[in-house]
Parts: sequence; structure tokens; C-alpha cells
Amino acid sequence: MRAAGIAVLLALALAGCGSAPKRPSAAGPRSPAYYSDDGPPASVPDDIARIPDAVPRDEAFHRYANRPYTVLGQTYVPVADRQPWKQRGIASWYGRKFQGQRTASGEPYDMFKMTAAHKTLPIPSYARVTNLKNGKSVVVRINDRGPFLSNRIIDLSYAAASRIGIAAAGSGMVDVERVFEDSAPQAVSTTASPPTAAQAVPASAGGQAALVSGESGGIWLQLGAFSSAEGAESFRDKVARAMPWILEPIEVAQRDGLHRVRLGPYRNRAEADAIAEKVRRSLGLSPSVIVR
Repeated sequence: MRAAGIAVLLALALAGCGSAPKRPSAAGPRSPAYYSDDGPPASVPDDIARIPDAVPRDEAFHRYANRPYTVLGQTYVPVADRQPWKQRGIASWYGRKFQGQRTASGEPYDMFKMTAAHKTLPIPSYARVTNLKNGKSVVVRINDRGPFLSNRIIDLSYAAASRIGIAAAGSGMVDVERVFEDSAPQAVSTTASPPTAAQAVPASAGGQAALVSGESGGIWLQLGAFSSAEGAESFRDKVARAMPWILEPIEVAQRDGLHRVRLGPYRNRAEADAIAEKVRRSLGLSPSVIVR
């Protein structure tokens, strides 16, 4: 359901990615018809209804697949935490065209496993997808990125789509709820929680806004500048505790007599802007972007 060009873009931005099948033309009859370049498997296993759900496990996040990325001019910042999360929208699926192709996680796509692609959920993570029309649900493992049509929130494998009854229609309205190895009930939040008073940290020793400074090799997000190395190290530790979603190292760089706490480098302004916005939401700072 995603254009072939999107897969090429993601392959450049990530460590490989699958893509979803195109839907039937809206003007045509509502039937299980697909474009010639994708669709269901030529032969459906007799036991497809007995393929088990994915089993949630506490896995380390992929080193590269959770970095900010840009597709069709839109920058996405993947979640990198273990917080409850829920979303409602349209699910689609992808099939035989992408069988065996590398997903964003680096794993080959297998349409007969309970997997899915999502724009921002961590890779890997797990989610329960429930068809709102019939109440059927399935637990899938998120191992790919997409879909990138504005009205789609998740792309399921063919097996997962079959389980909840949307394979023939091509799409359906669903709830997507993150699930964890520990299945104890948890309150669901759709937005990041603000840091507690104990976690909140100042922008810098002087209380100034965080700055992004351009340097050779990329753009850095500077979070603070200190006259002492001890102050910078203490601040870095506070930032790490307040923003556990940060995947890249939080560095302390000495320059012009100051010890600068920074993130990066980032490949482009859009990526730096996306991280700056997430820092703003997490810490209540108002970062400024300066590119030299």
C-alpha cells in the first residue's frame, strides 16, 4: 500500500525496509483485487489461522532503526522508551512483493509471521492490533517502518491481516496498543510524560536556552555549557535520566574554556529540529537552532 519509491527512500535512511502493497483503485469494485506488483501469496498455508501471535519479550532496541528519519519531506522521531501507548486509525498490509526483503530491523520480511511496520514505535516492540469492526485481535512484533500514506497508522503482515479479517478488504479501522513482556495492566498514555521535578534540569549553568551549533561533520544539539568538567558531567547524568529515549551518546566537549554537553551530530536540519522538539517536550526547554 506504499509506493515503491518510499521503500527506496527508507532503504537510504534506515538499514533496509519493507513496503506495503498498493490498494485496489477506489473507483473499482470492492473485491480482493490488487495491483499486479503485489498482493496475497499464490498459495495460502492450510494452517494460517493457527499461526501463533508474537510473544512479547524485553528486547534491546535496534541500534540504527530508531533514529530520526525523513520520508517524503516528513521527519519522524521514533519512540525509544518502554511506556504504554495506544492509537486508533486505519491498518493496511503488505504481501508477496516484499517477501524476503530486508525490513528496517534487518530481518527478512515474512508474510506468514506476526509482524508489522509502524512509523514511530520502537524496533523491536510489540503491539496488540484489534479490528474495531469484528473485535478480532492479534499481537505483532514491530520490525519495520511505514506506512506513509497519511490515513494509515500500521502495516500488518499478510498473516496478521488475515487473523483480524482485513486481508480481503485491504484495510480496516483498528486500535493499536503497545504490549510488554510483563502483561500486568498499565495506564495508557498517548503522549510523552513530562519529567518530574527531581528529573527536570536547566538548559545550562547560566539558565540560558539550549543551542544547536554547526560544526564540521554535522549539526550538534548543545544542551549546556559549563566552566567546570564536574558540572558538565553532573548535568549530563541528569539529562540521561530525564531523557531515557536518547539513543546516541551525550557528549561533553571542551572548547573555548567551556565544557559543552551536546547531542549529535545530526545529518541535517530537519533531524536536529525533530530532536530539539522532543527535548522541548521532555524537559520544558526552548532550544534554539543555530546552523553555521
